[in-house]
Amino acid sequence: MKVNVGGLDRIARIGVGAALVALAATGVVGLWGWLGLVPLATGLAGWCPAYLPFGLSTCKTK
Repeated sequence: MKVNVGGLDRIARIGVGAALVALAATGVVGLWGWLGLVPLATGLAGWCPAYLPFGLSTCKTK
């Protein structure tokens, strides 16, 4: 797996994902809040499978 999620993108994914999971865990939002696990996981891994078919990458080129 080649990293395709850059710095700001990773920070945003982790922040939004963690917030959604926290809201779902406390019952503030419904079950849909657990979808926050997806951006949280892709942010932590630094790899997003949805970027592959489009050839996208938010990482700076080396």
